[in-house]
Amino acid sequence: MPTILVPQGAEYAAVCRGLNRVTGKKPHVVPIPVGIKPVREYLQKWSKTKDFGNEIKPGVLVMGLCGSLTQQYKVGDIVLYQDCMYQQQVQQCSHILNAHIQSTVKIVKSLTSDRVICSATEKRYLGETMSVDVVDMEGFAVLDFFKKMGIEVAMLRVVSDDSHHDIPDISAAINPDGSLKPLSLALTFIRQPIAATRLIRGSLQGLKVLEQVTQLLFSEG
Repeated sequence: MPTILVPQGAEYAAVCRGLNRVTGKKPHVVPIPVGIKPVREYLQKWSKTKDFGNEIKPGVLVMGLCGSLTQQYKVGDIVLYQDCMYQQQVQQCSHILNAHIQSTVKIVKSLTSDRVICSATEKRYLGETMSVDVVDMEGFAVLDFFKKMGIEVAMLRVVSDDSHHDIPDISAAINPDGSLKPLSLALTFIRQPIAATRLIRGSLQGLKVLEQVTQLLFSEG
């Protein structure tokens, strides 16, 4: 049973709620920060702890939300990563773990970004020019880190914003350590109320599906 890594906050809470409905053995869940640099720093520190080897030995499953970069993937869609790109580098996800997860889940190519992609125009541009389907802010960092250790990594995420609409630029609300600034986030939402409402609605829908897929995945396992 792989260890689950999931961005801290609402995504972590959704995964934990899903697991609370599972009877029997449950996977170890670790909250990680948002963003490439904070994730790398976190994993480096974690890898130096005495419990690290035991916790990640069976492999790693990254769960959470992602954004769509094409018209094909809509809010609420569950996607399983084939690979992850960052700055022209590509890391493959585990074929072994994917084989255990894959059924009717959609297989996608992903992009990891070091900033929030908030413009619908930019989303579609990235999707078309880089031949990727979804975007997140942690995936490549996790894959790159564990590949060097020979540890299998799979990524299962839920789409929470589509490629048709802008979302608020919440970059200023993310601390250097990958945590969120609640006040800055609220001010950003106030300045862009329509986009904020859309983002919140999509996130809530995505989190509900994330909770459900967590329960389903580990109830079967």
